[in-house]
Amino acid sequence: MRWWRQARFGVFIHWGTISLMGGEHKGKRAGGSQEWAMVELKVPIAEYKAYARRFNPVGYDPEAWVLAAKEAGAKYIVFTAKQHDGFALFDSKVTDWDAVDATPYGKDPVKPLAAACRKHGIKLGFYYSQSHDWCHPGGGLLFGEEWDPAHKGDLDDYLQRIAVPQVKELLSHYGEVAVLWWDTPVGMTKERAARFLRLLSSQPGIIHNSRLGGGYRGDFE
Repeated sequence: MRWWRQARFGVFIHWGTISLMGGEHKGKRAGGSQEWAMVELKVPIAEYKAYARRFNPVGYDPEAWVLAAKEAGAKYIVFTAKQHDGFALFDSKVTDWDAVDATPYGKDPVKPLAAACRKHGIKLGFYYSQSHDWCHPGGGLLFGEEWDPAHKGDLDDYLQRIAVPQVKELLSHYGEVAVLWWDTPVGMTKERAARFLRLLSSQPGIIHNSRLGGGYRGDFE
């Protein structure tokens, strides 16, 4: 935890299909934050996924992002690898709902970001919504609400097929990962949380927050 206590300042980047929706769908605007607009406006999965067909950030310059963070005094970046909408902003082999397969961009945004962080001495972390997933069958839903029959499924099956393998991908393919920021532990029992904790051993020194669930406190709040 020493580096974390010394760093004090980092940059948290939210990006993805939520950016294209902008909190609005078919003329209706969500009252809360835009990353919750899909559930607030009850957008069907098929309609929401159509936003990915416009995700083509040809001007994406991760090195410029890293340099801007560094010049501002930040010591680390936490990047949204997967928000509650289930869209993976990296090349995931367990789903086609990702930046490589579902968008015209067709590339992995995390690879050049990780390279830029290494080049400029900025630690890299990932935000990952481990059980809250509105586009994969079985992903946990807020208050158990279900607005699209396509969401029906089993949470344990979802964790085994999608979430656990994706966290393994993030910890295996991008070099050193300093932080794993879990979020909204819907339905996360101690047994379910333990599946994720076991993966962290592949990254000695990684720290994680208190939102994994299952009673685990993590390293910081």
